[in-house]
Amino acid sequence: MNSHGRKSNSIEGKIFQLIGTMFVPMAVIAAAALLMLVIYNVMYSSISSNIIKASSFSRDFKDNVDLKMYYFVTGASDEIPFTEIEEAQALAEDLIKSTKGTESKRAIENVTDLYHSLYTSIGKILNAQSYDKRMEELESNIYVVTQLIEDYVYTYLYYEAGEIATLQKKLNILLYVQMAFAGVAMIIAATMAVRKSFSISRSVTDPIDRLSDRVKEIGHGELTEKTPVYAEDERLKLLGTGMEEMVHKLRNQIELNKEEQEKLRQIELSLLQAQINPHFLYNTLDTIVWLIETGKDEEAESMVTSLSTYFRSFLSNGKDIITLEEELTHVRSYLEIQQVRYKDRMEYKIEYSPALSGCLVPKMTVQPIVENAIYHGIKPKRGMGVIEVYVTAENGNMCIRVKDTGIGMAAEELKELKSRLENDETRGFGLLSAYKRLKLMYGESFVWNIESKPDVGTEIIITVPQRTEENHEREI
Repeated sequence: MNSHGRKSNSIEGKIFQLIGTMFVPMAVIAAAALLMLVIYNVMYSSISSNIIKASSFSRDFKDNVDLKMYYFVTGASDEIPFTEIEEAQALAEDLIKSTKGTESKRAIENVTDLYHSLYTSIGKILNAQSYDKRMEELESNIYVVTQLIEDYVYTYLYYEAGEIATLQKKLNILLYVQMAFAGVAMIIAATMAVRKSFSISRSVTDPIDRLSDRVKEIGHGELTEKTPVYAEDERLKLLGTGMEEMVHKLRNQIELNKEEQEKLRQIELSLLQAQINPHFLYNTLDTIVWLIETGKDEEAESMVTSLSTYFRSFLSNGKDIITLEEELTHVRSYLEIQQVRYKDRMEYKIEYSPALSGCLVPKMTVQPIVENAIYHGIKPKRGMGVIEVYVTAENGNMCIRVKDTGIGMAAEELKELKSRLENDETRGFGLLSAYKRLKLMYGESFVWNIESKPDVGTEIIITVPQRTEENHEREI
């Protein structure tokens, strides 16, 4: 099949044919109507403009000219109304250029002729030697000419208004004719479009329906490869072939994903197990033995209970996402154990809003930060140190603050720590693990900030959205 044949059988080609059948006749009629409307609009605008110009003719023209000439003849004033006459004459000459109507043009030409008569009469008055002669010229010519000028201007407006009315009638007739032609064209175009649409339905929509059914099968898990859906359109053919190739690749990818998920699960388990610090366990057990040997049985029993609670909360029945209350219970058990070891060097405080106790967080979010505060902040410091954990609600978010009064960090050291976290370096594994788990769960919705000053202490501030069991399941 040649290129033209492929185009005519394509969906795009058939749609263009349908559009052409429906809209080409209408476009021709619309273009003709638009052209006529433009012509009539130009004519209407020209006449309207003339009427507006003529309307600017002063209604007091006759009174002003007559009065000033009377004052001049009687000697009461030496002013002659040349300004009023010149303005009115300029208006008449401008109207002659744009006026098309015969009667209107004749009226305005008479006006210009009368201006010449008016100038002639004024000249006679200027040359007259006697008062009676000037008064006679005023009454028999000036008054008569100004009256005629005014009458002809109004006659001009009358004929121009008549031109607009005639033009409006012609435009109405044209609109009726155009509407009749448009109605006939729409009936013909609609009939042809219906016939064309049936043809398109058979050659296009049927393959699309079969492709849709195939998509539903794939959506229900039917990943057995089948013969591609046949269609005249090359793109639909390509879509059918590509769909079957996608099924083949998808089935292979599912198998590969199963293997990858198993590997990821094992890696995640290894990461969780790696967070259990063997030295912490050994030192805790040594401390318990020492307490028993020194007869401090109650303290040893309390430490064993805290250690039991610590590991019970660590396991969390296999859950990776736990409530804030469970996470802080784990942290409290850890701090109770460490307080026995560092009895004279460490105090702690944990405070949180009860309304946040059911909010979810990744397991081992706070404990690694507390551990980091002990070993890198409190332990190297001389004297007593304090670790404070606060959890508050802020604008729909949950803000977790872990603050210590340890040795703190200089600006360069703090910058290096932030860089290690952002670049996933393995130093400081506890902090890195907490940071990565929060980033994995919350994405761009969480904020992690570290503030520190030498000999003052360090504060880590984590802001995450408040999530309960219900909305967490919904988001998953």
